[in-house]
Amino acid sequence: MSDRFGSAFCITGWRVVRWLPERIAYLLFSVIAQFTWLRQGRGVRQLEANLARVMPGASAFRLKSMARKGMHSYMRYWCDAFRMQDWSAERIRATCRVENDAEIRRALAEGRGVVAALAHSGNWDHAGAWSTRELAAVTTVAERLQPEELFERFLEFRVSLGMEVLPLTGGGDLFGTLVRRLRDGGFVPLLTDRDLTASGVPVSLFGQTTKMAAGPASLALVTGAALFPVSVHYERLPPSAPARWGIVVHFHPEVVPPQNGTRPERIMATMQACADALAVGITAHPEDWHMLQRVFLADLDPEPGTGTARPD
Repeated sequence: MSDRFGSAFCITGWRVVRWLPERIAYLLFSVIAQFTWLRQGRGVRQLEANLARVMPGASAFRLKSMARKGMHSYMRYWCDAFRMQDWSAERIRATCRVENDAEIRRALAEGRGVVAALAHSGNWDHAGAWSTRELAAVTTVAERLQPEELFERFLEFRVSLGMEVLPLTGGGDLFGTLVRRLRDGGFVPLLTDRDLTASGVPVSLFGQTTKMAAGPASLALVTGAALFPVSVHYERLPPSAPARWGIVVHFHPEVVPPQNGTRPERIMATMQACADALAVGITAHPEDWHMLQRVFLADLDPEPGTGTARPD
């Protein structure tokens, strides 16, 4: 009953936010961000702890200030998500700036297919909506949320942006479907900066051990697809723009899996290269890394995870 109520509340809120005038909607989410930061709940404290790994030596004041900016960025993502279905194709294009996209366009033009490894930074839904219009058909994976009604709502949202979304569990042969999409020259972006399951690959991130999803490396090895780490962050737009905030999508250089070693060794080396690239993006824009959960193994304990992560 509690899950059902929470789902109904979220879906109702989604409709209300879409109905509100834009300025009021974003102001409301800014107020929520400020209140949440002032309350200093578990998620905010964990965000601050994660940022301390990103910015070693930062003062307590700077960490709290960055966590406050982080909560505003995080809530901006949610307001974007609730309203993006009503954005025009022109707005999606005009509020997305792309850096270093020549290599990825060349790979797609050659029919190789492309895998992208992303962190939970900025607004990846916006980046996906732009990509499916400007690069290639996007196929991605979403964690199955509970209750099911909420998962279906997020699925509908992302499909409306032009993306094909496959459930992480309960949807058949996920890996095989992704392989087929890549061999057809498609684009498969995957969030990869947190995977604490048994299948996660241990990597070093900011000098600390964490686990990343192995999917991008595995797909690149099996299909020969090009693999690009991708960083996304927000930026303020000029007054003439159709919105106050837009995103920047930065494509890092291609990560080429090593030829030598066992398959697990090659996957680990490939994901370490992705982690190194994503760390550069997170360091440049730490306020846009929406990691309110424990991500570093040194921070883990037997208790369940804290914080609330946005759906993948």
